[in-house]
Amino acid sequence: MSIRAFLMVCAVPAALGAQNFDSVQVRVQALRGGVYMLTGAGGNIGLSVGSDAAFLVDDQYAPLSAKIIAAVKSVTGQPIRFIVNTHWHGDHTGGNENIGKTGALIVAHENVRKRMSTEQFNSLFNRRTPPSPAAALPVVTFTDSVTFHINGDELVAYHIPPAHTDGDAVIHFTRADVIHMGDTFFNGGYPFVDVSSGGHVNGVIGVADRVLAGCKPTTIIIPGHGSVADCDALRRYRDVVATVRDRVQAEMRKGRTLEQIKAAGLSAEFDATWGRGFIRPDVFVELTYRSLGGK
Repeated sequence: MSIRAFLMVCAVPAALGAQNFDSVQVRVQALRGGVYMLTGAGGNIGLSVGSDAAFLVDDQYAPLSAKIIAAVKSVTGQPIRFIVNTHWHGDHTGGNENIGKTGALIVAHENVRKRMSTEQFNSLFNRRTPPSPAAALPVVTFTDSVTFHINGDELVAYHIPPAHTDGDAVIHFTRADVIHMGDTFFNGGYPFVDVSSGGHVNGVIGVADRVLAGCKPTTIIIPGHGSVADCDALRRYRDVVATVRDRVQAEMRKGRTLEQIKAAGLSAEFDATWGRGFIRPDVFVELTYRSLGGK
């Protein structure tokens, strides 16, 4: 998928008229301790089930809501009571309105509600995202962290310094030891540092460091995109991002222009593995440059 196509589907759900969701299958992958990952189109969904309720982390696109609800029903008879959004992009929040109307309470960092409430503009890609409907907005917001005592587990959603956006939240299913990192972790691809939404490459590295500090050999990590991961996969991702960041920063200190930096092949040794995802190598270098203050 090209970066322009990715931005269309991740940030602008209202513009999805040309995209056909009829053939999309929502698949359920059991992880551990009543925690699952759901995949379909858009960001990976986390799901906790148990005697209390179904608890969702993100909800992809509005046209997939019925399929997502059916997938949840395939593993539990409990209703969806909570949705936590990891950030504001439409491939993670597009189902808010539909699933919220079934009785689920939508929760997110306060910056998610702020960005969903107003038109957003991505300057690098010259793309505008209109405000979300009122019914899609988070009803409960937090600034630092919030804990849900549900399904025999403690689900801790905590905000981290700007990384993918300025409203990112990581959700730790503590008893199951499963961590949903949202789009602060693209497993198998370069990160999308959404500078126009307050994102910063240093935050991408910082959140990886924070998660890794508490990682165990058995910890399961749900990335925003890509397959289920472990701590070693997250460490490899973190090291690649930090290496490219350091190289871009060194070139900036030498007074190199963006064009010179993009032409220098700073990520070349990683591109075969990491440059085949949503974000092309040159785009990642440019986003890194811009998040470091380059104009």
